[in-house]
Amino acid sequence: MTTIDPGDAVAEQFKDIITERGYPCVGAKSAFKRGQAGHVVLDDMRDAGTPASLRDHLSRFGEQTDFTDGFHTFLVSFRLPRMSTEAQFERHLWDLLQRVHDADEQPWDPAVSSDPSSPHFGFSVAGRAYFVIGLHPAASRVARRFPLPTLVFNAHEQFERLRADGRFDGLKETIRRRDEALQGEVNPMAHDHGDASEALQYSGRRQPGTWTPPLVVHDRGA
Repeated sequence: MTTIDPGDAVAEQFKDIITERGYPCVGAKSAFKRGQAGHVVLDDMRDAGTPASLRDHLSRFGEQTDFTDGFHTFLVSFRLPRMSTEAQFERHLWDLLQRVHDADEQPWDPAVSSDPSSPHFGFSVAGRAYFVIGLHPAASRVARRFPLPTLVFNAHEQFERLRADGRFDGLKETIRRRDEALQGEVNPMAHDHGDASEALQYSGRRQPGTWTPPLVVHDRGA
């Protein structure tokens, strides 16, 4: 499911990076190969209208996607602000996720925890939980580098289906092995679901043991 003009330079540049032979994430490679990657480009992460726009894009993506049919992913890239450090990107990432949540009137996906510190946390938008992956030009991990700040949203239900099919562990190990080969070292922030909060991995920055995800979740009820 492609949601952007295929001639768009940003989308094409990202596709070129993902489909390179050595890129670690084989799930993303499959999604792009099968035309099951949605990608939109917005102007500025800091704009007042950005949270509602991203919420609406994710809502449509979730409603229109059959997550039982292969791997699907949704990406949003921003032309601004320009990122020069991992700490700067992390601040903007969590500020935006907070504002997206503030603009979201749907209850949290009951399949995941709404406590950002919980090992069972997942970021919920429009009632659906996502694992968020941040990319930007100042990333220390090679696989996280992209000229524009970009957020990748992968639906949790896809991972649960892979676990049920017995394919998740093999996919995970393949990705980690490929990432180590690309980077030259193991990713210290790569935790298994259930061992630590996935929020530790969102920005890609190596986190100290005292770090707490800066997200305040509102109880929307059921």
